[in-house]
Amino acid sequence: MNNKQIPKLVSYLKRKYGTDDPEEIADYLGVTIIRMPLEDVVAGFYKLLKRRKYIFLNSDIDDDVFLRVVLAHELGHAIMHPKENCAFMKSKTLLLTSRIEKQANIFAAFLLIDDDMLEEFYGYTEEQFCNCTGYPLELLGLRLF
Repeated sequence: MNNKQIPKLVSYLKRKYGTDDPEEIADYLGVTIIRMPLEDVVAGFYKLLKRRKYIFLNSDIDDDVFLRVVLAHELGHAIMHPKENCAFMKSKTLLLTSRIEKQANIFAAFLLIDDDMLEEFYGYTEEQFCNCTGYPLELLGLRLF
């Protein structure tokens, strides 16, 4: 899959499942989400075990918006890179060079930031948008590409 196909994939998933909630979409797709303490530097990861898809989220992280970004990112891996096992580090920025990591970030950006949200914040600077939503500036940048 190339990067330009990802917005269409996200749009399809939103229409099919009637939601943009990454947790609900994961549930519809049979992806199990497990919250548990992880190493301090790990925010979450995706793993394929015995043909079952799992997303692990660090239960020690209190920032719900950040965990939603991590979940959306890992869901992108579960859908687009199902045979790859991938980790999302707490300190990781969204400016990554790996093809599959960038694709997972683009997936998260389009899943979490829709056209209605962009319209609602029309006239705001990128920094103001991020301050209001809690989303990282890099995520918004990927959504606007």
